Amino acid sequence: MDRSHDEEVIRKYQEGEKMMILLFAQWCINHDLDPVAVYKEAYPYQKENEELADALELTVPKKESDHIDGETMLEVLSMYGNDDLGFVVSEYIISKKLK
Repeated sequence: MDRSHDEEVIRKYQEGEKMMILLFAQWCINHDLDPVAVYKEAYPYQKENEELADALELTVPKKESDHIDGETMLEVLSMYGNDDLGFVVSEYIISKKLK
């Protein structure tokens, strides 16, 4: 593989990761959860997540958003290796009976 192909793969992965973060933030807003607080539960020792802060600026009010299914949210988190966050999200889904 050449270098430009490797760079393209990395760029696409990073774009997907940004979409995953935006999806997570919107899912939280749609369920009246604070995305930063939920993220902090999963990663309590991590400093502020700049990508999450950027994503929060792109979210819309709950009533303007499309529904984001909990199962879809968990699949996307898993796809990007966010197992700790996926665990916390699944706990919210179970405890609050979120869909």
